[in-house]
Amino acid sequence: MSLRRTPRRLPNRRATMYAAVAVSGVVLLSGCGTQDKPSSDGEDSQYLAGTGRVTTVPKEKRQSAPDLSGETVDGEQLKLSDHEGKVIVLNVWGSWCPPCRSEAPGFAKVSKEMEKKNVQFIGINTKDLDVANAKAFDRTYGITYPSFFDPSGKQVLRFPKGSLNPQTIPSTLVLDTDGKIAVRALKDLSEEELREILKPVVAEAGGSGDDAKAGGAESPPADAK
Repeated sequence: MSLRRTPRRLPNRRATMYAAVAVSGVVLLSGCGTQDKPSSDGEDSQYLAGTGRVTTVPKEKRQSAPDLSGETVDGEQLKLSDHEGKVIVLNVWGSWCPPCRSEAPGFAKVSKEMEKKNVQFIGINTKDLDVANAKAFDRTYGITYPSFFDPSGKQVLRFPKGSLNPQTIPSTLVLDTDGKIAVRALKDLSEEELREILKPVVAEAGGSGDDAKAGGAESPPADAK
């Protein structure tokens, strides 16, 4: 009888390496998510894809948006409360973001049409380290409304955790005339979708919904998740 032990097989180095890469990939993906678990766009590590969710909130359950203030892309000072009493469309965007470029023409068009309806469009330009890129974006798509220049994302972080914060890029919030969040869209919006989410808030404020009308899709139930 042999007393020699069978040598213990060492783990395959290649298999170990692949397992480590797989684990690190899971960590990276989970790090890109938010409470609505948007996916990461493989072409741009800064872009967090929206969930496609549009949330509407009954008037009695709405939360106030923070009174953002700061410098705009054009170097002017801007404060949300400067437009108190208006419906505000707050759009988070970046010049590097493909869906932001896709939705920009519709935002430019609708913003101009709604100027006489007590509606103010305001952007939050985020993650653009060079303001020249943001200015070029505005010129290219005919954006005439102001945008906060927010390269570090500090403006977005002013929204309380657990609220209807704009947690993806692009995101759009519609604030009622009391400065409360009536609608949140975690996706890029077509011109028709933008009109649709604006219509009830404008009508609620006493304006005609005709200039913000769209196809009659039913709004999803309120969901503050």
